[in-house]
Amino acid sequence: MLPLQLIDSFLLNYNVGQALLLGFILTTLAALPLKSQKILGINTVLFGVIFMLTPQSLAKPHYLFLGLALLVVGPLVYVTARD
Repeated sequence: MLPLQLIDSFLLNYNVGQALLLGFILTTLAALPLKSQKILGINTVLFGVIFMLTPQSLAKPHYLFLGLALLVVGPLVYVTARD
């Protein structure tokens, strides 16, 4: 387990939007070996909602538009998945 000072010193250089984007990329990469479009669609929608609900004072406004795009793309990925 990493000490909290190491994590804190790493995150001080970035804003909340960048940390959320890193989380989205890591969870998407973690879901790829499962080969499930439904999981990718749910992950995309979930992070779209998180980006939309992040206050403007913590993240730059372009992350709001990223959340909106993820909310459009996520359901499309989920619906086009095969059973």
